[in-house]
Amino acid sequence: MSKDNAPVADIERIFKALPHRYPFLLVDRVLEFQASKRLRAIKNVTYNEPHFTGHFPDHPVMPGVLIIEALAQAAGMLVQLSTQVDPAARALFYLVKIDNARFSKLVVPGDQLVLDVEQTRMIRKMGLYHCVATVDGAEVACADILCAERPA
Repeated sequence: MSKDNAPVADIERIFKALPHRYPFLLVDRVLEFQASKRLRAIKNVTYNEPHFTGHFPDHPVMPGVLIIEALAQAAGMLVQLSTQVDPAARALFYLVKIDNARFSKLVVPGDQLVLDVEQTRMIRKMGLYHCVATVDGAEVACADILCAERPA
């Protein structure tokens, strides 16, 4: 959070930075940000999300691929906030590669995913990010994600 406890980016700023929309927008707020270095965001997990109706409906669990997607979107927010370009003229970063993905705990409705992204390298319009998702301070997933810029 910023000094006055306001989010670094609220949902309106996220809408301007990312192309995703319901049901695929998986970042609700950016809490902390350091340009071209790191970002912390949150994703509130709620039972009314459409994937819960078919993914273990009697025991709702957030799919791991959506946790990875949430981390990738957080990486996208890091890029967009770091460049400070006109959102209408932005390029898009597409997920290219996932390495070292590990899922250590289940994520269920009512959880709040904290998405920590650290930019480890940016070269030739490709960014490498080390990403960790936690719930209540416990790691639930991690991965190294590679994204590449393409024109919007």
